[in-house]
Amino acid sequence: MSQNSPLMSGQGASPARDSDSGRRPPWRIEGMPGQTGEDNDSGGWGRRIRPWLWLAVLYLGFFMIFSFQDRAAAPAAVAYSEFKSQVRDNNVAEVFSRGDTIEGKLRQEKPRPGSEGKNYVQFVTERPTFADDNLLAALEANDVTVRATPLVQERGVLVNLLISIAPIALLVLFYLWLFKRQAGMFGMGGLSGLGNKKFKPVNPENIRVTFKDVAGIDEVEGEISEVVDFLKGPEKYQAIGARPPKGVLLSGPPGTGKTLLARATAGEAGVPFFHVSSSEFVEMVVGVGASRVRELFQAAREAAPSMIFIDEIDAIGRKRGGSLAVGGHDEREQTLNQILTEMDGFSSSEGVVVLAATNRPDVLDPALLRPGRFDRSITVHAPDQAGRLQILTVHARNVKLDAGADLEALSRVTPGMTGAELANLVNEAALLAVKRGHAAVGQRDLLDALEKVQLGTVRNVVMPPEERRRTAYHESGHALLGMLEDGADPVRKISIIPRGRALGVTLSTPDTDRYGYDENYLRGRIVGALGGMAAERLVFGVVTSGAESDLQTSTHLARMMVGRWGMSRGIGPVQVLPEEGDPRALGVSEGMLDLLAEETRSLVDQCYDRALSLLQENRWRLECLVEQLLARETLDEQEIYEAAGLQRPARAALPATPLEAD
Repeated sequence: MSQNSPLMSGQGASPARDSDSGRRPPWRIEGMPGQTGEDNDSGGWGRRIRPWLWLAVLYLGFFMIFSFQDRAAAPAAVAYSEFKSQVRDNNVAEVFSRGDTIEGKLRQEKPRPGSEGKNYVQFVTERPTFADDNLLAALEANDVTVRATPLVQERGVLVNLLISIAPIALLVLFYLWLFKRQAGMFGMGGLSGLGNKKFKPVNPENIRVTFKDVAGIDEVEGEISEVVDFLKGPEKYQAIGARPPKGVLLSGPPGTGKTLLARATAGEAGVPFFHVSSSEFVEMVVGVGASRVRELFQAAREAAPSMIFIDEIDAIGRKRGGSLAVGGHDEREQTLNQILTEMDGFSSSEGVVVLAATNRPDVLDPALLRPGRFDRSITVHAPDQAGRLQILTVHARNVKLDAGADLEALSRVTPGMTGAELANLVNEAALLAVKRGHAAVGQRDLLDALEKVQLGTVRNVVMPPEERRRTAYHESGHALLGMLEDGADPVRKISIIPRGRALGVTLSTPDTDRYGYDENYLRGRIVGALGGMAAERLVFGVVTSGAESDLQTSTHLARMMVGRWGMSRGIGPVQVLPEEGDPRALGVSEGMLDLLAEETRSLVDQCYDRALSLLQENRWRLECLVEQLLARETLDEQEIYEAAGLQRPARAALPATPLEAD
């Protein structure tokens, strides 16, 4: 369970839940001059047909060239009477006959009959079948050479073979080029010569991220400062014999700033920064990933002192399987083995530090985490209230804030939000201010952006009166129990305006950040989560599908209390539910699982009875809340307590964050 995570229920939700070549290295070097983006060749229709058009033009060109050559070298067609005339004039030098077709060559060129200005030397004619002249005697009398081979020789075998296979050869070459191009696009660097890529040193001035851009994780900066100090001056460590860490593992939830921290470390140290994602190592062809690992570490050594950052290392660093692992597991394990070898292979004197980030440190291979590889493991948590204020201040530096914007108040009502979520919150507030035509971002913009980020955009839904009334009772039930139950978080706002998948919302936030939860607090959260369902049962005598999210929240909390946190007398201080996987694999018996189900059901029943009892005792307060909510649609903290007839606790009113979204 995340720290101070808001409870969400789903009133109105449906039951079913809805151009670079292949030689480009698979990693990016932060600050490298001339770095280009991804290949913009989207493979559109025009780009796909263009090679075929060029192939067709090339083929037609060859065809026309050979056709013109054949036409130019072809003998002139003349009449048989013209041929007999040239024989009588003794102007025929030699002839060749194939059937009735006679080809020959004149001693002197003559004008071509019917074509003025054109002469001919070689000719071809057809001897009529009815001719009974003694042609051979006339030729011999005029000393004409009679050949058994044609005067105009046909093209040779090699030329004819080349002409016949040229289209096929062009197609083969085209497909080879296409395959190589696709291999480069899909990252098959081992097959397309990626390993020969040389890397130039990176200009440290081009790395624009430093520790000034990182806030809210001061303790993590302190842990990683030794890495920065080593990269700036490794000689003082070598002089005293100290061995700086070879590798640092950054673990934590998504959005906590692990990648930003790695970039800031390289920027602060002023060294080249090699950034690669683990998924880019894994390919269908076994051995490609290991080859890329060798190339990456070789490039880092050449640019030393330098830093390698491997993002999402759990993609290739998972615990290795047994002897039956085949296929993709072989490629992933070979890549992991190469990383282990490379990290063992270089010494601290080379000035190369490896940083890695993961959301799942529990699934990593133990060989990867041992000292000598990743010597230090740093957990990056979600920031506390002071850290959230620092993060909001950093992200608001380039945003024009109104004088009334209170980032400190906003930081107090965003427990559990990570740095990425806070950055998105500030940006959404700026977009909202522009949409509303404001000159600067005000507090109202920030609070509305918070509601939009956590609950979704307001929907223009016209609910039937009966549905609207049922939603008002549902939300009032959540809110009233949040005010009456000791363990529940204080209520800040109620609304029956549809947002996202929800038809209504009840907002609540703790007074301070919470890092541990006692049994009384957790029971109060379960009672508050079941408040909407209990109100519908009390007033209408039915339960609708809007209680789906309420039941998910209450059942999950109850199962954790009973099966993992030891808050059940029937089971005792025993952890029955593992973090993942089947509990039976850990030796948990069927009887223990049955007892877990019984204890969970008993705890939820107790909290549900408690919710019904409190609502029955305070039915008039519930009706007053519903009346005001139907009239105004949205109530803030002061209006909620006044409508319920309760005294608001003596504390400063804070803006709202979600507890129940129904």
